[in-house]
Amino acid sequence: MTTTARVPPAGRAASAGPVPMGELALRIAERAGRSFAAHQFHRGALRVLRPHYLDESGQVCYVVVNPGGAYLGADLYLMDVEVGDGADLLLTTQSATKIYRTPGSFAEQRMAIRLGEGSRLELVPDQIIAYREASYRQNTHITVRPTSSLVMAEVITPGWSPDGGSFRYEELRLRNEIHVEANGGTRLLALDNLLVRPPLDDVTGTGFMEGYSHLGSLVVVDARVDQALADELHRLAAGFDAYTGVSLGATMDGITALVLRSLSHSTEKLNALLGGCGNLLRQRWYSQAPLNLRKY
Repeated sequence: MTTTARVPPAGRAASAGPVPMGELALRIAERAGRSFAAHQFHRGALRVLRPHYLDESGQVCYVVVNPGGAYLGADLYLMDVEVGDGADLLLTTQSATKIYRTPGSFAEQRMAIRLGEGSRLELVPDQIIAYREASYRQNTHITVRPTSSLVMAEVITPGWSPDGGSFRYEELRLRNEIHVEANGGTRLLALDNLLVRPPLDDVTGTGFMEGYSHLGSLVVVDARVDQALADELHRLAAGFDAYTGVSLGATMDGITALVLRSLSHSTEKLNALLGGCGNLLRQRWYSQAPLNLRKY
C-alpha cells in the first residue's frame, strides 16, 4: 500500500535554505515480485499520479506532475527517489518541463537518486523546453550499487521565440554525478556535465552542436554495459536522422556507465532514437515489450 506523508523528507529541516516551489520524495520497495511506493511525499508544485503497472513484470510506473506548468526565475524544485533492493521503477512526467524567462536568477531542479542491490530505474521524462531569456540548472546526484541498473533519457528543445530565432535562452546547465557504493565506501563512477550558453557561443557552429538545434542524452549504468553494447547502440542510432556519439566509461566494482549523445532538429526524432535504444535494453535484459507510455 502506498503511504502519503505530510512531513519533510528525511534529513531536510523545514527552515533550511530557500523555500522550494515543489518537493517530491518516493521510496520504492519490492514485495512478492511486485514494486510499490513504501513512502510518498509531495509539497507545493510537484506531485505524482496514481501508480500504474504497464505489464506483468512487476515494474511500477509513476508520472510526475507540475500543476504550475512551468519553471520561472529563482524557482527551486527538489526530488528524492530511492529504489530499494530488488525494486523496479519507471518514472516519467506528464508533460514537458518548460523554462520561461528567468530575470534576476535561474530556475533549478535538484534530484537525488539512490538504487539498491538488484534494483532498476528507468527515468524517461518528457523534453526540457527552454524559452527566450531562460536560465536553468539541473543537478542530479545518483548512487548505485554494483548490481543496480539505470537507464536515463533526456531531450533538450529550444522554445518558440517571437522573432522565429532559435537558441534565445540564456543558459542550460545539466550535471549528472554518478557514484557506486560497494565494500562500505562510495566512489565517483561518472560525471556527465553539459553547459550551453547561446549568448556567448555560436552553438550551431562546427564543434559544438554542428548546426543542430535539439540535443538528446541517454545514460546507461549496468554491469552488462560493455564495448559490444556501445557499438550496437551506435549502429542502431545510425538508422535515425541524427548526429550521434557514444562514450563508454571505466568499469568500477563490476559496473560500467555509458553515455549516448545525439543532435537533431526534431524532438520526435530524438525521442524515437532514445526510445529505440531503451527498448533494445528492455527486451534483451528483461524480456519486456517496447515502452508505450500513455500520460494519465
